[in-house]
Amino acid sequence: MNGLCPARLCHAQSLEEMVSLRLLLRCSLLCLIVAGISFAARPAVAQDWIHIQTGLGVEKPRVAVADFAARADSAKSHSALFTQVVRDDLGFSGILELVSPSFLPTSQPSIPAELRYVSWTDSPVNAHFVAFGNLVETTGEVAIQAWFYDVTNPSSQAVIAKIYRGTPTDAQVRKFAHQFADEIIMRLSGGLPGVSGTQIAFVSSRTGTKEIWAMDYDGANQHPLTSLHSISLTPRWSPDSSRIAFTCYASPGGPPSPQICMYSVDAARVISFPRFKGTNSAPAWSPDGSQIVFSSSMGGNPELYSINASGGNPKRLTFANGASTSAAWNPKTSRSIAFVSDRTGVPKLYLMNDDGTNATDLDLPDKGYLIDPSWAPNGQLLAFSWRRPTGNYDLYVMDVATRQIIELTRDAGRNERPSWAPDGRHLVFESTRSGTRQIWTMLADGSQARQLTTTGHNESPNWSTH
Repeated sequence: MNGLCPARLCHAQSLEEMVSLRLLLRCSLLCLIVAGISFAARPAVAQDWIHIQTGLGVEKPRVAVADFAARADSAKSHSALFTQVVRDDLGFSGILELVSPSFLPTSQPSIPAELRYVSWTDSPVNAHFVAFGNLVETTGEVAIQAWFYDVTNPSSQAVIAKIYRGTPTDAQVRKFAHQFADEIIMRLSGGLPGVSGTQIAFVSSRTGTKEIWAMDYDGANQHPLTSLHSISLTPRWSPDSSRIAFTCYASPGGPPSPQICMYSVDAARVISFPRFKGTNSAPAWSPDGSQIVFSSSMGGNPELYSINASGGNPKRLTFANGASTSAAWNPKTSRSIAFVSDRTGVPKLYLMNDDGTNATDLDLPDKGYLIDPSWAPNGQLLAFSWRRPTGNYDLYVMDVATRQIIELTRDAGRNERPSWAPDGRHLVFESTRSGTRQIWTMLADGSQARQLTTTGHNESPNWSTH
């Protein structure tokens, strides 16, 4: 139970901590009970290990989100926006069951004194937890009071009680809603953060050339980051989300040559970065942000090289016939790198130490093309795109230790470039299933696919860590 025992509850420093520990203890017990039943009753099927390792297999609590009350007509649009964003965030979290708004009682609380527990625990609501609150707005400020209660325990105080104050804009209200949802998700998942405040970088051609764009995790606030008027590809967030390394073809004063470029989030612009001979592409950050691995033909054959985060001290890592590219650094161990190489004739996945030694292939039963490796935050699961000899490009996840695999997509367009969310429960990817190449997200078991982009052609998504 993650080291928890009832005795630890006695040492909680506050009521809030005691409630958090009790929730985590409940979650831990559910995990053990569910796992025990699963393994005792039947052999594990393919979905079991992916659910266990991503945290999607735990029994889910039912959570209701009441309509946040507007204290004046001027606050109605923002109270509705706050309510909807919280519901959307929780509904896509993968760790809870969201009660349909059509089941909610007609009388809904705006402050704790108005909470009638039995209205929320009885059918058809059958909720374990309820989120509610109110919103006050003036021309200069919005103030949101938000509570989260365990309605199965009427004697308990609020699990979460927050007041958010800021400018009365849609963007600020959305940010506050994301923060409240992430707080709920963190409490219900045993301390793991939510992803509502994260961003996704991607490539879009909607302005006429391929540029680097960014958007909120749910597809809101899509905006360009670069305006190089050339070709930009393969954006990768640094571990602290302060920079984005990418492939660019911008070459002032000379013929275009793919290079590693760098965008600074703080400076809001592309910053200078060393250039190298030949073709240079597909950057990947080390987990501590101190190094970048990329593919380069500076020595003749496309091989993997490492450089420091400032672009200095290049070191060759691979030595093989054929091209090596698409490196992905294990975020947990920091000691291994997955990559793609066609050294045997077709693109396959390989693992090597971070210094380039001990390269071994991740052989799979069917042949075909394996590309786009992406590590889960736990350093155990590897997502990739695989085109089997008789099939389409689809997304798979492998448990690298056991070589078990599970198919996440099947023949719904061409699916490529998976990237894990920092919670390890979501993936973002590109797909042609809607007719054009667009960005989609889904839970790590392949369920709840959502389209995020619709305008132009969009590809190569990468999820930020913050």
